[in-house]
Amino acid sequence: MPRQPGLGVLITGDRLAVWGDPIAHSRSPQLHAAAYRVLGLDWVYTRRRVDEAGFPRALADLDGRWRGLSLTMPLKSIAHRTARTHDRHARLTGAVNTLLPEAGAPRGYNTDVGGIVAALAEAGIDEVASARIIGAGATATSALVAMTEMGAREIEVVARRPEAVEPLVLLGETLGARVRGVPFGAPAPRPAPVTVATLPGDASVAEGDARGWARGGGLLLDVVYGHWPTPLAGFWQSEGGTALSGLGMLLHQAVRQVRIFSSGEAETPLPDEAAVLAAMRSAADGPLDASSDPDDVGD
Repeated sequence: MPRQPGLGVLITGDRLAVWGDPIAHSRSPQLHAAAYRVLGLDWVYTRRRVDEAGFPRALADLDGRWRGLSLTMPLKSIAHRTARTHDRHARLTGAVNTLLPEAGAPRGYNTDVGGIVAALAEAGIDEVASARIIGAGATATSALVAMTEMGAREIEVVARRPEAVEPLVLLGETLGARVRGVPFGAPAPRPAPVTVATLPGDASVAEGDARGWARGGGLLLDVVYGHWPTPLAGFWQSEGGTALSGLGMLLHQAVRQVRIFSSGEAETPLPDEAAVLAAMRSAADGPLDASSDPDDVGD
């Protein structure tokens, strides 16, 4: 296989996968397969259940056939610690969702930030002065960076545990944004043009909280896509608001992963990227592909 521009000579494999736990719900295999068909690349992309404890061994077992990995929860933090180099978004967030496993020097990237920005732009939101984030977990960090890149300088983070917001406050200061923590149950939230929800799909949300956030909360981007509509999205829509699932974020972060696997650069557009994106979008709307990694016996 000819070497792709921007990649080191060791990155010549044709195997890729998404790792995480749980992983059976992931649509990444069908999105990536659609992209590689359009690009004329005979690459194989599968899924494998890998937890945090098993990650170091699973990574060490990869041979020269492997080109790269997509990583979902709970592996983004350990992947960040494992990577020798990081792109800007990975450095800021402390999370890696894309890994090029070069021998002895894995390269880590975060494409979630770009996925959020692109999903909102597709919905007509290119710039915001303020925003709200619901939840303070790992994805909230990517959402915070995304909001600041869209111009937000006032960001409200709603969290059950106030101490969970403290790292986001510090990150906001680094990025020139004021981050204010708000507990669940707080009355009269400030109006915001966009809200990004980073809660798990099955998270319980009190109706009073959900309706309060929806009133004046602008457009909702809920990062969940496997359990739709989420309870929060349902309340949002019942209040007359617009709620987007995380499928758009998934799609656009995956496009950036394909760029990385092809050229080593997240911001370098693919050849005929419009056709690639259309094929991936069509695949995302189809039934879930239940294939798994053929080497992953016992999963």
